[in-house]
Parts: sequence; C-alpha cells; structure tokens
Amino acid sequence: MTSAAPLTLDQINLFDPTPFEMGEAHAIFKYLRNNKPVFWNDGPENLVGTWNLTKFEDVVAVSRLPETFISSTGITQMKLAVPESDGLFGDTSGNGKMLITMDPPRHVRLRRLVNKGFTPRAVAAMEAHIREITTEILDGIAGRRSCDFVLEVSSQLPLAVICGMMGLEKKDWPLMFQLTNKVLGAGDPEYQTDVPEDQRGSREAANMTGAMGFMQMFAFFGQQLQKRRVDPEGDLISLLCGSEVDGEALNDEEILWFCFLLILAGNETTRNAISGGLITLCEHPDQRQKLQSDMSLLPSAVEEILRWVSPVTHMARECTRDTEIRGQLIRAGERVTMWYPSVNRDEDIFPNADTFDITRTPNDHLAFGIGEHFCLGAGFARLELKVMFEELFRRFPDIDMDGPAERLRSTFIGGIKHLPVRYTPAG
Repeated sequence: MTSAAPLTLDQINLFDPTPFEMGEAHAIFKYLRNNKPVFWNDGPENLVGTWNLTKFEDVVAVSRLPETFISSTGITQMKLAVPESDGLFGDTSGNGKMLITMDPPRHVRLRRLVNKGFTPRAVAAMEAHIREITTEILDGIAGRRSCDFVLEVSSQLPLAVICGMMGLEKKDWPLMFQLTNKVLGAGDPEYQTDVPEDQRGSREAANMTGAMGFMQMFAFFGQQLQKRRVDPEGDLISLLCGSEVDGEALNDEEILWFCFLLILAGNETTRNAISGGLITLCEHPDQRQKLQSDMSLLPSAVEEILRWVSPVTHMARECTRDTEIRGQLIRAGERVTMWYPSVNRDEDIFPNADTFDITRTPNDHLAFGIGEHFCLGAGFARLELKVMFEELFRRFPDIDMDGPAERLRSTFIGGIKHLPVRYTPAG
C-alpha cells in the first residue's frame, strides 16, 4: 500500500481495479473518510454511477434498511446504464434470484431453508472433519520446502468443505475451483482462458469469461440436480430439492441459483481470508510472534485478520425513495456502494485503525456484512481460519513468504491468486 493519498477528489475512480490489484486502495479510502465520506463516482462507459460510502455508521444504517436500499437490482457497482441483449448466454446477473440479490420477505423465507446447515451447532459439529481435511492438505506439501500457498493450501480447505456439504464428488472439486475463478475473476486476464490472448484484459473478454463460467457452472449443477431428484442424499442440494416456500416446491432455476451462490461464496472469500491472513502475519512479525507464543489468542487474531483483510471489498444497493446520508440527498433509483475495507479501518470506530493488533477488543468489523444479508457462512469461515492457522503453525512454524503475492484484478473481491511461500519440511 502506498502512503500518498490523492490530492483531489477528481483523481479518484473506484471503478478502476488497479489500486485494488496494487494494494493501494486504503490510502484512497482514508482520504475519502476524511474529506468526502459520501462520494459520487460517475460510471465509466455504459455503467451507472454510484454513491460511495466509506464510514462505518453509514454502511450499518444502509444495511439495516433493506426496503429502502434494495439488493434485487444487483449487489456490485457494475450496473449497466442501458441493458445489453442477453445474447447467447442468457441472463447471468442472478438479480432477484439468489439470496444475496433478493429482498424481503422472500429473502427471509428462502434463507430459512438452509439456515440449519449453518447454525453454530452445525459448524461446531464439523470441526473434526475440517481438521482432518486441513491435515490432509498440509500432508500434501510437507515433504517440500516451498509451494504456492493459494493453489495448494488456502483454496483447498474451503473448497473441500463446501463441496462436501453439497455432496460433490472429489473429482469435481478442481472444476469448481476453476469455474469460481472464471466467474468472480472474470476481469482478470489470467482467468480469461476462453478468449484469444491478444484480446485479454478488455471488457469484452471479461464479459465472455464470466458468461462462460456461468454457463459451465449451471450445466454442471443441472446434472447434479437431476441426480438428486432421482436419488436424494443427505446434502444441501438434496435438501433444496425437497424444500418448499409458501407451500410451493422450489423450481429448478431457483435451486440452480442457490447452488451457484453456495459454491462461489463458500470457497472464494475464505481462501482469500486465509491467504491474506498469512501475508498480514508475515508482514507484522511482532504480532505473529505473539500469536505463535500463545495460540489461545487465535480467536481474536482471526477477527483482526478479517477486519484487516476484508475479503469482500464492496456490496451495492439501490435506493427506493429519496433519503439523506450525512446531509447528502440520495435520490430514488440511485445506487450506493458500501466499501468494507474502508469501514473496517474507520478511525471513529477502531482506535489505531491502521495498526494490526491480534488482541484488539472490541472488534466489531463488518467483514461479513450486517443486517439481512449477514454472511450465512461466517461461522464456517471463522472455524476454517482457526483450524488452518492452528495446524499450519504447528507443522510449519517458520513458514514465510517467498516472493510477492499476486492479487486479483477486481474491485469486488480482495482476491489473492498466488502466494509463494517457503518452510522447513515436516514429517
């Protein structure tokens, strides 16, 4: 992260993924918090502009008013001003069709269907299994001195957990990893493998990559759905196949969108929290030493990692009626974007907000959001982080970065694509 903040507001463009990819966004957010906490950003090309919220209390207020600030018109800043034809791939937005893009009251009813799989009791019951998976993952790198931590470690644990909960065969897990990268990393040239190399990096390449990932994901889960209709199992997909809302069974499209959301949210954000957590601990050796000397500090360290890393960078909402935020009129139909890395370092909420402190308390970060759309899988993410760092530091206490991390080109996900690490081999 650079320490130099922009000199003027007209230098700031939060639609540009470059500062996020380069790790420079925090300087921009700090400038906005101090100078223009409710900041209008015109949309580039054919995208709608948005009000950007960078203060904690404003994001909390918006998140707790789901009727005024709705999700069903899209939850990212990338909303088309003039909708394009659905074309070959159909509607891939999912707006109003997934839990994350759904408004009350239907959102509440559908969330209840899967809630029981994510309760504290359900999470606690999975700890031994999660530790077993973690041990197997670490066994895979134990005999070497280096690895790509993202590809071989941090991505593998949440992927195994969510795929297991959905009843997917192990042979299909690499495909889920690949398609998740395509959908959520569509704007990154590394994942634009369906596009000729000389066209990668363009908006057209991003659209094609996202659409192809979507199409392949739906085709895969369509086959899974048909299997569960014939032979249901004790997994989340079978649960959805047998569920009703208001006396009506879920149709295939609703179940497919559920699967799409579960696989994306279930593995992408936690892998980035684990990778970002290791980077942060390596960059703060005093805090790392404190933790490794007293692993009972791990629960509070996990919360500080989540605050510091903020794996989901933003969520957007659309205003349904004229309202004000900090005296700024937000008109009906206008969009607001909530920036979690900014609110999680809001100086009015977090003393010494730019200091990484594994003993920080209280630590009421918004890494999982707040209100109606609080992250369904927060309990699993916390447990996976805890178990991974327990086992990682037990077996590889000297693990360290072996080069710079490669970050995802995205304003939506704080993604880490590659992280070279070195360590002493373990038995």
